[in-house]
Amino acid sequence: MPISDAVTAIDRDLREIFADRLRSVVAYAVADRAPHTPQPTLVVVDALTPADLRACASRVAGWHDAGLATPLLLEASEFERSLDAFPFEFGAILADHVVVSGVNPLEGLRVDPADLRRACEVQARSHLLHLREGYVETQGRSDALADLIARSSAPLSALLKSVARLKGTVMGDGVLAEVAGLDGRLPSGDAARRLFPDYLSAVEHLTNEIDRWGRG
Repeated sequence: MPISDAVTAIDRDLREIFADRLRSVVAYAVADRAPHTPQPTLVVVDALTPADLRACASRVAGWHDAGLATPLLLEASEFERSLDAFPFEFGAILADHVVVSGVNPLEGLRVDPADLRRACEVQARSHLLHLREGYVETQGRSDALADLIARSSAPLSALLKSVARLKGTVMGDGVLAEVAGLDGRLPSGDAARRLFPDYLSAVEHLTNEIDRWGRG
């Protein structure tokens, strides 16, 4: 991937802030990143202080105006330890990145498939628990149920993408594809009442499937 002028500029800014404590600046691509969304960067430093954060905060508006996302700031000592905690996020960085300056912090690193499966299970179980809790909180109202389903569509899409990356196949079909396809749009009250039982059942089934992958 090419290094844009904006990325070169943030590299200069970060060098002014961190000086010789700056180890690496990495720009990376995200597979499902929409066009014209901010360019993400990973920044690895020897030490990170409150004064550094204040200095970054004073420049972040300019970075955003230039089409950059707020940089992901990590101390070198915590970088490798973060791989197992955020395997999908770091897996995406590993898959498509370019070193803007400094050493390559990703050289020789890999994401453990067991960490991917565990993260996917956490994501699925969290989604299932939120659906159950959310349903109780609707108090049986169709409009509240429609809102619950609409708000859950984006997290469901993220879950299905994680499952696809883990297994290499798309598992979202039927009611899961229908809910994910809402993309935040409100279904009618009647549609919400029709969808929810099958939706909940499908998420329960998917969660159990992910759990069984870990026992195989």
